[in-house]
Amino acid sequence: MSKPIVVSGIRSTGQLHLGNYFGAMRNYVRMQEEYECYFFVADWHALTTHPDTKELENSVLGVLAENIAAGLDPEKVTLYCQSAVPEIAELYLLLNMLAYQGELEKTTTFKDKARNQPENVNAGLLTYPVLMAADILIHRALYVPVGKDQEQHLEMARNFAQRFNHRYGELFPGPQAFNFGAELVKVPSLDGAGKMSKSENQLATLYLADDDDLIRKKVMKAKTDSGPTEPNSEMPDYIRNIFGIMSLVSQESTVEKFRSDFNNASIRYGDMKKQLAEDMVAFISPIRARAQELRRDTDGLRRIMERGAEAARESAQRTIREARRLVGLEYLK
Repeated sequence: MSKPIVVSGIRSTGQLHLGNYFGAMRNYVRMQEEYECYFFVADWHALTTHPDTKELENSVLGVLAENIAAGLDPEKVTLYCQSAVPEIAELYLLLNMLAYQGELEKTTTFKDKARNQPENVNAGLLTYPVLMAADILIHRALYVPVGKDQEQHLEMARNFAQRFNHRYGELFPGPQAFNFGAELVKVPSLDGAGKMSKSENQLATLYLADDDDLIRKKVMKAKTDSGPTEPNSEMPDYIRNIFGIMSLVSQESTVEKFRSDFNNASIRYGDMKKQLAEDMVAFISPIRARAQELRRDTDGLRRIMERGAEAARESAQRTIREARRLVGLEYLK
């Protein structure tokens, strides 16, 4: 009996951070034991923000190394680079015919990017959700381990799949977010202003490549205040964020100790942040060390990507052949 298919990817720009890990990568590791998994480095997606392409290869290899360091086994999952599977681009083209300007312009990520980089509102940025849908549907995936900020894109992928099936014939399942029954995780930045990011707000983001001293420095600068003035005070959002981050890496008893201190109006935020910093160092440092070891073996990482691309293309070719047949593009045989 075949296993349900899982697909997800991470852009190749910037370093991976705590939000990437808890929003998606942690689930990747669990899924590899039970599902047929296709995980890729999204280098085409990265081009929408016009990165320095001279650094693209290094970024791709770095992201691949960090995924493996976080627990992915190349013998259990298909790991590949997006641009090594050209069938994705063909499906992207077909799905673009089923996507509409109005719905694309309303996506939260497009509006954010257009506001932050008004000089670079390119067509790739606008159709980002369509390419994401092609990434998923090319393998006819049932599950996608995404963070909370990608829920809108996943809903659009389901819409595109339904439109294709309605217009041309049944081919694609409706992919669902999957997080092992838990709520989708959105890791807040240390300053309480949004989420952790690869490229923005870097001093308030904890990266898997950060050294121990930098982790401590960032955590100690996390936004706090003078503390509650009376017991059982309402907790401000930025303090709730710190507790949320602590709950990801610290012992439950540690979190509860500081929560009790807050409720009793006796909390010392300096002590809390020192504890969080040490717990964060203990969590990140083994991943960082393993990623550095892997990154030194460039040839080994390339071999992993080549094997993954071969397996991914076999799956993608099956889908694109059937898509061509249903659309009626077989007359060039």
